[in-house]
Amino acid sequence: MAAQSGSEVYAAERGGWALQEAFVSGQIPVAVYGLGKMGLPLAAVFAEVSGNVTGVDIDPDVVASIERGESTVSGEPGLAELVADLAADGSLSATADPEAAATDARVHVVIVPTLLDETNEPDLATLLAAVDGIAAGLSPGDLVVIESTVPPGTTRDVVTPRLAEQSGLDPSEFGVAFCPERTASGRALQDIRGAYPKVVGGVDAESERVAGLLYDELTSNEVLYAGDATTAECVKVFEGIYRDVNIALANELARVTDPLSVDVNRAIEVANTQPFCNIHEPGPGVGGHCIPLYPYFLTSQVETDLPLVETSRSVNDAMPSFVTSTLVGMLDDEGVDVTDATVLLLGVAYRGGVDETRKTPARPIAQQLDELGADVWATDPVVDVASVPDLPAHALSHDAVEYSGDEFDGVVLVTAHDEYHSLDYGSFADAVAVDTRDVLPDVPMSVYTLGSGIRQ
Repeated sequence: MAAQSGSEVYAAERGGWALQEAFVSGQIPVAVYGLGKMGLPLAAVFAEVSGNVTGVDIDPDVVASIERGESTVSGEPGLAELVADLAADGSLSATADPEAAATDARVHVVIVPTLLDETNEPDLATLLAAVDGIAAGLSPGDLVVIESTVPPGTTRDVVTPRLAEQSGLDPSEFGVAFCPERTASGRALQDIRGAYPKVVGGVDAESERVAGLLYDELTSNEVLYAGDATTAECVKVFEGIYRDVNIALANELARVTDPLSVDVNRAIEVANTQPFCNIHEPGPGVGGHCIPLYPYFLTSQVETDLPLVETSRSVNDAMPSFVTSTLVGMLDDEGVDVTDATVLLLGVAYRGGVDETRKTPARPIAQQLDELGADVWATDPVVDVASVPDLPAHALSHDAVEYSGDEFDGVVLVTAHDEYHSLDYGSFADAVAVDTRDVLPDVPMSVYTLGSGIRQ
């Protein structure tokens, strides 16, 4: 549906009800830039509500698939069916031409990844490319919404000036807001539709008002007005840092299991029955495209020392080494030198049930074992192990695991996939294992559970 006269959203002379009515009736075309794991579900929900969405992605194969009504994101319940229905009725289309999409759209939503460079500095290149594409077609009265997680201050100090510079418009002629995605892989549609309150923050009051009105139609939950874009950016970054710090605490506590001969996991479980205590579970490290990155989004922006944030990152980054050294010690106790050992990693995804390997702890564990001379194998029920970059491990089919146990001297359970609860471990009787997720049932081998210690 093409843009219509009177479809301006920023500083439009109409009340909230009229604006929302125009949005849900398709009079306000929306473009969503980035159709990845979170972008496609977001575009689908926008299309579900407004019936007038163009998804933008630089990958022509992604665009072609969506135009055919095929989802390019797996592991999201209901998404494939929703994309098929929306493409069929014309509510959702896709293009690789950001300028064309921007020219037609009145609301522009950016949800592209912000990664780190080799020095752990935030890399805004992908975000800025999307911004430049929008600027090429930006019109007075448009609203630009950033959902990508970014360093605090980015929307105000980088995005808005760049839009003005590249478009030739005065910043007062268009709106800009930051509205962070609060979604998790495997439940994106549920989260976007209203599992949590939606946070909005504008670079000015009108941007925040309009963004709140539009998202109020998207979510069944409440809309929380942060007061400004930078505060909204901090909300998202702080959420991730909280989890990183809490996990680091759990991981540090797990290290006293052996010195105190105590089950730290049980102590945490009981401690958390007190309402003011919420210690997370220990693990082999922190993976994914969010939590390991967000502390750097904050530290890169300020000269203030943040020792707790920085130390927590160090603690979590050190956990793969702790896992590796524990396994090496267990092998040594059995008279097996690590240079002669064959080791199997159960799971390479960073989280159970999710086919995402970015920052997975499996990678440094495999690298360290490989450097020590072990013959490393890896398997995963949801990830194609052979396609994982920088993973020095032979791929073993998940279906073949329980028939290959006698080939391995050591096992490291890295990922809490449901499939590992019911795996037949009978053939692993001569192996030793490190269970980093407290998943392994009673098995016929010596097991060290992170946070609980060793059991025979």
